[in-house]
Amino acid sequence: MKRKHILPLLLVVQIILVKTLALFPEFVENWYSKGLYPKIAFVSRNVFGNIPFSVGDVMYYILLFLLFRWIWNNRKGFWKNWKTNGLTVLSWFSIFYFFFHFLWGMNYYRIPLHQKLNINKEYTLAELEVFTQKMITKTNAIQFEITKNDTIAVHIPYSNDELFELAQNGYKNLPEALNDFQYHYKSTKASLFSYPLSYMGFGGYLNPFTNEAQVNILKPKYNAPLTTTHEMAHQTGIGSESECNFIGFIAASKNEDVYFKYAAYSFIARYCLHNLEMMQEGKSEKFLKTINKGVLKNFDENEQFWEKYHTPIDTAFEIFYDNFLKANQQQDGLESYSKFVGLMIGYEKTGISDTGLD
Repeated sequence: MKRKHILPLLLVVQIILVKTLALFPEFVENWYSKGLYPKIAFVSRNVFGNIPFSVGDVMYYILLFLLFRWIWNNRKGFWKNWKTNGLTVLSWFSIFYFFFHFLWGMNYYRIPLHQKLNINKEYTLAELEVFTQKMITKTNAIQFEITKNDTIAVHIPYSNDELFELAQNGYKNLPEALNDFQYHYKSTKASLFSYPLSYMGFGGYLNPFTNEAQVNILKPKYNAPLTTTHEMAHQTGIGSESECNFIGFIAASKNEDVYFKYAAYSFIARYCLHNLEMMQEGKSEKFLKTINKGVLKNFDENEQFWEKYHTPIDTAFEIFYDNFLKANQQQDGLESYSKFVGLMIGYEKTGISDTGLD
């Protein structure tokens, strides 16, 4: 066998192995998510965490430069040499695929959180309505506590570094049932890709190769605390977006800082309104009338930001990421983000003490 065929062949072997292991979530949970991965995360976050800039983003810039340089150098006769160039691409993808799954990606295949906590994620329209009003009431109360005026939007006074430091406090207060997701060894960064992320429609991401939590610092700051705790949840070994919203919400709501609480409750209130519309068109209208004008101004601030950066680019990335999630145990794709509302409603019904919903 020629050397140039080895890595492409190994890619096929890896895909088969990963998909086979996906059939055994207990094995992945015990041997990877609770065994190997914490050791990898310990090393990665201690190596890169104290570096003041995003090492992972710099790495991506270098890789993109090398990619474009390779394309440029091979532009003449590129399609004529399609076999050689195709094998080169597959070889690099094989390396990427290995490190992605070895360093973090196998967490997609661990035991789902709702199974571990015995949570029923399904809920009725009536249950959602009750829960939505509860979240709106809490959001209104915190907004008024901060501004002393129900018509003023909330503005967070902290720097990005201060937010990243404060974000850890909520993880220290997680309920006992969620002890598996305690957070250690901070590695949270302002993304150097904030502009591209905005055009791609992302508020943040976890770099699986350096285990740095990347936050888009251009988006409205009032919801930055929740974005931060969401990306930190990925660092604890959670692949599911709905579960990261779930853990991120609880971590932010259990933070003693009032701005983190506001970010948490305004976040879940917005998703509750979305889910109401998904269940029955127009159902959210009566709830919108009960929301403080200051809260609605924050909601408008968020919508205006994403509209500003809306182009065919973010539409293309939505399609790509939707399919990426579906290929990695999240059959609802992008809609999986909103599924955490069901987790929260079910979590309350379990009777587990200290749910985080004060």
